[in-house]
Amino acid sequence: MGGGGAGGDRRQGMPWPGRSGPSATTEADLYDIGPVRTEYAPAHDGDPDPGEIVWTWVPFEENDGRGKDRPVPVVARETAGTLLPVQLSGKRHDGDRERVAIGGGPWDRTGRDSWVVHRLRERYGWR
Repeated sequence: MGGGGAGGDRRQGMPWPGRSGPSATTEADLYDIGPVRTEYAPAHDGDPDPGEIVWTWVPFEENDGRGKDRPVPVVARETAGTLLPVQLSGKRHDGDRERVAIGGGPWDRTGRDSWVVHRLRERYGWR
């Protein structure tokens, strides 16, 4: 996945971090990744780390080249250094076993609670 930041300076034609190149954000099939060890290791050094919520360009589900800047929580780092984020949702998911509330933060300008996928361990063998 791509690095943090607010997406580059679109006024000057700068590319959006995470949209292309070696640090492009891509959607992974979690069954192909296999077991992953999640971690919490934020380092306040400006680089994205597990345990941090970072901004990156995220492709739309239609996978047609469109997308937008979104905050994503990084939950793991693979041995090769690839970061594994999960999707955030500002939509309420009360009673949904698939998601867990993580509260609000500066990533949502309206202060809404955010929800993330909760069953990674159960479904994909993540530890």
